[in-house]
Amino acid sequence: MRAVWTASRAAVARRRLQTFVLAAVVLVCSATAVVTLGLMAAVSGPFDRVYNAANGAHVMAEFDSSKATAARIARTARASGVEASAGPYPVAVLRRPTDQGGPFGLPGVFTVVGRDRPDTAVDTMKVFSGRWATHPGEIVLDMPQGFGGARLIDQETHVLAPGGVDLKVVGYATSVSDSAGGWVTPAQARDLGAASTQMMYRFRDAGSQAALTADMAVVTAGLPSGSLTGTGSYLTLKEHLATGPNTYVPFLTGFGLLGLIAAVLIVGSVVSGAVVAGYRHIGVLKALGFTPDQVTAVYLVMVTVPAVIGCAVGAAVGSVLGTHLVRGAFWGISGNALVAGKASVPAWVYPVVLIGMPVLVVLSALLPAVKARRLPAARAISAGGVQQTGRAPAVQRRLGGSRLPRPVSLGLGWPFARPGRTALTLSTIVLGVTTATLAIGLAASVLTFDRTQEQQDSVQVTVAVGNPAAPSHPAGPVHTDEQLLAGLRALPGAAHVSADAPLQTRMAGSADAVRMDVRTGDTTALHPDLVRGRWVSGPGEVVADSTFWHQQGLSLGRRVVLRDAAGRQVVETVVGEQTDGWDLTSTDWNRFVGLNSTRRATEFSVGLAKGADAHAYAAAARRLDPGLRPSLNTGVGPIEQAVISVISTLALLLVGVSALGVFNAVVLSTRERRKDIGVLKAVGMTPRQVVAMVVTATAALGVAGGAVGVPAGMLAHRIVLPLIGHGTGRDLPASMLHVWDAPLLVLPALSGVALAVLGALLPSVRASRASAAEVLRTE
Repeated sequence: MRAVWTASRAAVARRRLQTFVLAAVVLVCSATAVVTLGLMAAVSGPFDRVYNAANGAHVMAEFDSSKATAARIARTARASGVEASAGPYPVAVLRRPTDQGGPFGLPGVFTVVGRDRPDTAVDTMKVFSGRWATHPGEIVLDMPQGFGGARLIDQETHVLAPGGVDLKVVGYATSVSDSAGGWVTPAQARDLGAASTQMMYRFRDAGSQAALTADMAVVTAGLPSGSLTGTGSYLTLKEHLATGPNTYVPFLTGFGLLGLIAAVLIVGSVVSGAVVAGYRHIGVLKALGFTPDQVTAVYLVMVTVPAVIGCAVGAAVGSVLGTHLVRGAFWGISGNALVAGKASVPAWVYPVVLIGMPVLVVLSALLPAVKARRLPAARAISAGGVQQTGRAPAVQRRLGGSRLPRPVSLGLGWPFARPGRTALTLSTIVLGVTTATLAIGLAASVLTFDRTQEQQDSVQVTVAVGNPAAPSHPAGPVHTDEQLLAGLRALPGAAHVSADAPLQTRMAGSADAVRMDVRTGDTTALHPDLVRGRWVSGPGEVVADSTFWHQQGLSLGRRVVLRDAAGRQVVETVVGEQTDGWDLTSTDWNRFVGLNSTRRATEFSVGLAKGADAHAYAAAARRLDPGLRPSLNTGVGPIEQAVISVISTLALLLVGVSALGVFNAVVLSTRERRKDIGVLKAVGMTPRQVVAMVVTATAALGVAGGAVGVPAGMLAHRIVLPLIGHGTGRDLPASMLHVWDAPLLVLPALSGVALAVLGALLPSVRASRASAAEVLRTE
């Protein structure tokens, strides 16, 4: 074994280039694997730990108090399959205050639950600021810890309930179950007109939605028909939080698979080249007494050592990048406080990568290593003088008879000398081009999504409005919404103007609040691109956000019952689906805007005429009213920037790995052909012609690689992008798939040639500088 280690260590030191290439490839693949597996684990691991630690409800159920008494509802806790329960609690609906900067969020309505204590068996809460509500006229508000509750509790904050009931905020708490917007005493909730009852359950079998549906069927079996008005599942919250990591997982998996394939190809090429270039070395080893098994072990150890080093460094790099990306993946997602700072790459990922990658390398090297095992010593020692046979000379003769310049014809014949290595090199180039094409397509789709989401093609200026109910800064507008609409339309360059007012309401049959956007003005001209259906054409119609669409199982023509500003239940018909936005969008301004106590728009969207100056318009809008804060609708959002950054980094790494693979193959080829190059230089070939010959050989492979890699990358883009949409709970518009045009395809088409030329340039220059006399003397 000592002899094997000595020979392997000498081979590693002698083949420094191959050692570096192999270590770099394994490093990139290992880092990508750690990041990908870490993100996949982050989808569920941190959430499950936090949720179970707080005894989060598997199902929150809301019952109609007029159809089922509290006593009958309480008896459901004894149903088969129920592990723990909390309730019943009376539920009231209050109007949400609207002062900006306070703890209230969107204006509209929110749910208040009458609960006597926070530390219940289900949805165990801790009041992190202030105390629990124990007397009439007190309320505890829901707020994630660290979001300012400790500071706000020192302020005198009140909620004005219907009938003039004044509720003083005495504490802030967090419900992992998202069970309510606030809590009061049970008696206070009944005094506020509670018409429904909340019950929370934890079940023994809660692993799927089907299991929860079956559990709830058992729970409600003895209740009057129609008494259950809505349920909320913890799986919905979990799925919502998973949209952050799921943005990255599909394309990271795609790049990771491309990297692993590249690793297998490059490892095979490195070891195969080492075997071919080391025929005399193999013969000498066998002549010295090395057994066939020891020869195989030498070549396996030769690739395992750099693979282990590259894997260890890659795992360390992946740990740093993965932890950063995992924690940042939840940024900007509602409810991220549950997992903020708690998500990281789990420990089991590291042994999987540290064992799996070297094993993959060894398996990739096994076939050429076995070839070295079978090679007779006498043949190996005399291999350098064997005359080349096969198809290569015949192809070279045909090319030599053509009108092509001699360096070009000689270069075009090179790939036929080693068809196995040529196939591996071509596959490496194809993978590089596929990676570049996929990265360009994904980046273009992300930019298209950002442009669609922000309506950059139709809305050039957005005008935020100060809250007139807020004391001091920023100042509210002095004009009415109607005056502002007319004034903004009258400014030079304006083509279309619409007003927006986001707020919250309630939907019958659902325990969750519904985030709604109400619009008025030129909404038909300024509406976002739709995935399906059409835009709202009048009262009684809404467009749903894609995530809300799937959560609620909506469809075109589906009717939903919402609570309007007057407290009435109104029927709205779903007529379209948009990729991203508020849960529902309506143009029924007069019916819903009253849910905001200011009854005012919070933003205006402006579409400019062709050629209009957006900066000049924004300046004119600023002068129109001191309460207006116009801004240009340009640029890329921070989430989109992060995604493009990750895509670009991975693409550059994998393309670089492919270039190293080509570089290694060309180095091996030029070393094998030292005698041929020496003869050519002896008969008059110049160094420039030597460079042209070597570059031509790889450029031809680059053209072929581009022809195969571009369609493969486009296919990968068409596969990966819908997976990203599915993972984030969104349906993507066709415009995100149809991003390819002639100019965009030029870059990936040329990337194959560029990859091949860059990989061949340095070895070809090095080969051209060796003198003929030196080369032939060493031969």
